[in-house]
Amino acid sequence: MNGNFFLDTNIFVYSFDPSKASKKEVATDLIRSALQDGKGIVSSQVVQEFMNVATKKFEVTLSVSDCRKYLDSVLVGLCRVSTTVELCRSALDVKERWGYSYYDSLIIAAALQADCDTLYSEDLHNGQKIMGLTIVNPFNGQ
Repeated sequence: MNGNFFLDTNIFVYSFDPSKASKKEVATDLIRSALQDGKGIVSSQVVQEFMNVATKKFEVTLSVSDCRKYLDSVLVGLCRVSTTVELCRSALDVKERWGYSYYDSLIIAAALQADCDTLYSEDLHNGQKIMGLTIVNPFNGQ
């Protein structure tokens, strides 16, 4: 175990959500930890999904300038997995074996490729283990 952990898109979305204070606090702490200890990882998919949500679905959307700042100050330092054909093949294997949607499988495959021990996500099966990766819902009980 190397202590690496993967953050799903919902972690970043909740870090901007003032209507869910407890989830915002948990998300902010996870992101801070990811940046401080260098063990946090995201994929290009997470970056893309976050930018889409931030510019279209936030109650107060982020400007392009604010998105650039967040990209440069937070996401670039965490993004270590890019979508490749091989990652897509791995996602299909995950989908076939564990039955997740393709995009959820792509997140799981990215976490596995990055050799993460933990995948933090609200959207997947809390506690499930997939090839040495444990899925954890950090908002359980929130």
